[in-house]
Amino acid sequence: MAKYAVNPEAVDNARKLIDARQYVLDSDWGEVQPRADDQNSYLDKHTWAEYGAWHLGLTEGAGDETKARYAFVLGDFRRIHRTALIAAVYRASEWRHKEVELAAHDLLQLLDKKTGLTA
Repeated sequence: MAKYAVNPEAVDNARKLIDARQYVLDSDWGEVQPRADDQNSYLDKHTWAEYGAWHLGLTEGAGDETKARYAFVLGDFRRIHRTALIAAVYRASEWRHKEVELAAHDLLQLLDKKTGLTA
């Protein structure tokens, strides 16, 4: 099973997007998550660092500047999606990637607090 480290650039990017109100609170993540064509199109116009900033997990042992390096995408390359954070918490928890799970959970709590979804 792959192992993942938390990507600090993605955490920073997510916090900035939340602060700038660049988020979607209700979406069907299975329908709106970036597909291979979306990823390729984004990479045609952006750097690997910019691409990586959308991914909460870094795959240990995967080569830099490869899609395999990045996991747990947090948005659609424009906005962060609340459902992407929920999916990241769930998937990381399911596969026992505790650090990624906790990072996604913390971002979800931050988003919920900023948007008034929590008391």
